[in-house]
Amino acid sequence: MGGFLPLIIQLVSGAVGGNVAGALMKGSSLGTVGNSIAGILGGGIGGQLLATMGVAAGSGGGMDLAGILGSIAGGGVGGGVLMAIIGIIKKAMAKSA
Repeated sequence: MGGFLPLIIQLVSGAVGGNVAGALMKGSSLGTVGNSIAGILGGGIGGQLLATMGVAAGSGGGMDLAGILGSIAGGGVGGGVLMAIIGIIKKAMAKSA
C-alpha cells in the first residue's frame, strides 16, 4: 500500500488542479468531469516525472512530509497544466471548425 499512496495523492491532486485550472480559464474549461479526467491524467504524469527526478515521494521510498507535499504539488501542477493544454487545443479547434 505504501507504494500506491503517492500515486493516489498525485491523482487526487491532479483532479483538483484540473478543476482549479478550469475555473480560472472559463473559456477553455472542459466541464467538471472533463477537467477532472484531464487533471487525473496530468497529475499522474506530473507526479511520476517529479518522482523520476527524485523530487517527490516514491524515489526514496519514504512518505515523509516533503514527499507528500511533493506529490501534492506535482499532481496539482501536472493536472492543471494538462487541462490547460487540452482546453486551449479544444478552443482552437472550435474556432477553426
